[in-house]
Amino acid sequence: MASFLIAVWPFRSHFFPLVGIASALRRRGHHVAFYSGGAARSVIESEGFPLYPFERVDERRVNEIMFERQEYASWRTPLRLRSLLREWLLGTVPGQVEDLTAVTRKLNPDAIVTETSMWGPILVLRERDSVPVAVFSTVAACLIPGPGAPPFGFGLPRPRNAKTRFAASIATAALRGLSRSMHEAASALRRGYGLPDLAASVTEHSGTMDLYLVPSTREFDYERNDLPSSVRYVGPCVWNKGGSEAAPRWLETLRRPSVHVTEGTMHTQKPILLEAAARGLGGLPMSVVMTTGGHRRAEDLDLGPLAPNVRVEPWVAHADLMPRTDVLVTTGGAGTVMTALSAGVPMVIVPTEWDKPENAQRVVEAGAGVRLSPHRLSPERLRRAVETVLGEPRFRESARRMSKSLASRDGLVESAKLLEELAAGVRAKRSVHLLSQRAM
Repeated sequence: MASFLIAVWPFRSHFFPLVGIASALRRRGHHVAFYSGGAARSVIESEGFPLYPFERVDERRVNEIMFERQEYASWRTPLRLRSLLREWLLGTVPGQVEDLTAVTRKLNPDAIVTETSMWGPILVLRERDSVPVAVFSTVAACLIPGPGAPPFGFGLPRPRNAKTRFAASIATAALRGLSRSMHEAASALRRGYGLPDLAASVTEHSGTMDLYLVPSTREFDYERNDLPSSVRYVGPCVWNKGGSEAAPRWLETLRRPSVHVTEGTMHTQKPILLEAAARGLGGLPMSVVMTTGGHRRAEDLDLGPLAPNVRVEPWVAHADLMPRTDVLVTTGGAGTVMTALSAGVPMVIVPTEWDKPENAQRVVEAGAGVRLSPHRLSPERLRRAVETVLGEPRFRESARRMSKSLASRDGLVESAKLLEELAAGVRAKRSVHLLSQRAM
């Protein structure tokens, strides 16, 4: 039996897939514990996993950075985005290192599994403490840069021709300029732990970890073949409900076509998508199920009077809702997109921030949906987009083609197997080391 410690931010879209992987590891006989914030406690502990909570990481401040702001974190405001990323990703590393050092001394895990945006294990612990680190991508693509994809975050198309390659090169140059100070700060932080400066960006450095899991397929991620050997595409890692939770009975009353509208579980800005859907889809011959994300109440969103065909819920497990959905309208979070594609559901994506423009562009290039700008969103544009996706079979055909491709991959099981192999290698090395010491 191996032991794993999972380090993850307490955001549903981040820790849900890792709970699924933890469950797969436990079924294979391994021990798994979590390091995260208090907001994840109820789900993690209800699934039977121990949680070691943040002690030196200020969860309240992280929530302020992520949620309590009105503007989107995007490249439309690059300096603001860089400031947010630096405070969140780098500013919390010392607290992570102190917390995780105490936890690893207690548990002595065979490996730490960390998400792409929790940098303490990546920047410090792996080298300082010689602990194996596996990275789990919380986006549906590989963040490591290379010629096979444009720089992440801009939502640019795949560089297939001179025009798209030129756009990617311009974005790459801009990103290098904006991230230079982040690289210098990360190197300075490492020096404080007696480690050398980074030879590349933190994102590139993450590719030198022992394992890098991507919860999608190479097909979805631009067929990339320019990545380090540590990167493994495992397929969708979809987990959004416990095994004992029953589906709501009202789902049986939905009429077809049925449209699901969601801004995800992290959207705290103005509910532009819900507002546009309420006005643009209300009164049409379809069922519309809108969810507020569980962290917002419908009565606080001022959506106005709702038509009889529109239902608003805090949250509905996508495992229950997607099989009854004909079109998904979403801001484009990775978990939502991969769940929809796994179910063969085409999409209308209005990407707002973080990784969402990238997810949206990949859906468009797969032919499984359309993309609308959040800055030009209107009820009329949204209605036309939904009617287009409903009316043109090619979108559902493409989504179903992706579903067949994804169905052959169980990301939770594949991730567990790869982590098991990593731990077995670690334990074998430890055994050899102990034998050599005894021989001396």
